[in-house]
Amino acid sequence: MNHCSKILATLLLVLSCATPVLGQATQTGKSSAVSVPGGDVDKVGIAKKLANPIANMISVPLQYQFSRGVGKNQGGSEQTLLFQPVMPFNLGGGDTFIVRPIVAGVRETSVQNAAGQSFSGYGIASVTLESFYAPNTNSSWIWGIGPYAQSPSGNSGKFGSQQTGAGVTAVVLNRAGPWTYGALGYQSWSVGGNPSFGTQNNLYGQPFIAYTTKTAWTITANMEAQYNYDARRTSNPLYAGVSKLMVFDGVPFQFGAGPMYYVSNTPGGPSGWGARATATLVILK
Repeated sequence: MNHCSKILATLLLVLSCATPVLGQATQTGKSSAVSVPGGDVDKVGIAKKLANPIANMISVPLQYQFSRGVGKNQGGSEQTLLFQPVMPFNLGGGDTFIVRPIVAGVRETSVQNAAGQSFSGYGIASVTLESFYAPNTNSSWIWGIGPYAQSPSGNSGKFGSQQTGAGVTAVVLNRAGPWTYGALGYQSWSVGGNPSFGTQNNLYGQPFIAYTTKTAWTITANMEAQYNYDARRTSNPLYAGVSKLMVFDGVPFQFGAGPMYYVSNTPGGPSGWGARATATLVILK
C-alpha cells in the first residue's frame, strides 16, 4: 500500500468511526434539520450555520490546501487534506457541546530541510481535537470554550512537531442578519515528546467574517495567525473565498474555493500565494 492509499484509508477509518457518533449526536436532543414550511431545505439558513464554527448542526468538511515556498530554499510545495467533522451534542436548555476532530494528511514535494537535503513524500501530519461548551445566550452573540489537544506528527518529524500538545480553545461570534463575524483561538502547551522538529507551545488566533446572500452564496475572509513561543515566529496566512450551498436529492452540500497569501511564515513554512478548496456534507437527521 503506497503513502496516498494509507492516508485515504486513515480518513475512511475515522469517518466510519465517526458515523455512529454523528447519529447519536443528532438523537440526543433537538433535530439539527433546518427547514421551511413545505419541507424544502432552507439553503440560506444552512449556509449561515456553516459560517458558525459552533452551530448546532452536524457537518463533515473536507478541505484541500495548496501552499508554495516551502523549505529552506522556499522551492518546495505542500498539499494538505483536512478531514474535520463537526459533532454537536445537546445538553439541554439550549446548551451544546461541540467536538471538532481534525485529521491532516500532507503531501510534500521538493522540500529542502535545514541541512539542504530535499524531501518528497506523504504522511499524516497530526490529529487535533477542538471542543467547545457553548451555552444558550438568547442573543446574536454566542461563545464557546473547551479543551484542546494535538497528537505528535509521527516518527520522521517531516510533517510537523513530534510533541503532544494540550490546552484550551475558545470562540466568540455574532450572527446578526446575513453577517457572521468573530474570532476563534487556542493556547497550546507541549506536554511531552521530541522538540527537535518544533514544539507545541503555540498561540493561535483566527478572526473571521462571512456574509451570506439570499441565494445561499457565502463570501468569507479570515486570518489564521499562529505564534510559536520557542521559534518566536508567526505564520500568518490570509484567506478570502466564496462558497455555494447546494442540495442534491435532499442532501445539502457546500462547495467553496479561494486564494491564500502568507503575510509572514515560520522558518521552512509556506510563503507567498496558495489556494484552498472545500467540500462540506451537512447531515440534517
